[in-house]
Amino acid sequence: MDAKTQKSELTRTAIVGAAMNLALAEGLEAITLQAVASRLGLSKSGVFSRVGSREALQKAVIEEYGRGFLADVFVPAMQKPKGLPRLNDIVARWIARTRDVEMHTGCLYMAGAFEFDDREGELRDVLFDEITRWRAALRRTVMLAVETGELKADTDPAQVVSEMNGVMMTQLHDARFLRDPQAADRATQTWQRLLSSYLA
Repeated sequence: MDAKTQKSELTRTAIVGAAMNLALAEGLEAITLQAVASRLGLSKSGVFSRVGSREALQKAVIEEYGRGFLADVFVPAMQKPKGLPRLNDIVARWIARTRDVEMHTGCLYMAGAFEFDDREGELRDVLFDEITRWRAALRRTVMLAVETGELKADTDPAQVVSEMNGVMMTQLHDARFLRDPQAADRATQTWQRLLSSYLA
């Protein structure tokens, strides 16, 4: 990679990062090429030349958030044995990320879902695809724990994932809005109690 290309990639990374910060603070609709350009001291045309349209930048933000989320929560857990060790590691990492990251920034998945729940369009579709892929990965992980015999044979993976998501939404709400310093500990206890109801 030559110096010019490397600089362009670094600039694009900075643009997506600035746009993500804007989205986390004000919502995906707050992202505009001009707003991001102003934050970085770039021209609007300079931003456009690296990311294209506003919609392309919004899409890039959702995809980058998804990559970071999976890198923190899902990918490391794949090193654990399939079944409960892997499932528990995913939940522990999810709780930790919510405590250490989303508590301060908000969660793009959750905020974006509320922002786009009543509208149609490509951006909603991109966000929907990211979230449903994540849910599908969780369901597969739960199913593996059923197959290993650690969870009851009649366990409904979709129900478990729905309840997991409820735990995480509560943690984020209590940490950010109620400013409860025990939110992460409560989430851990709730998960353990929830899991116990499915153990074989």
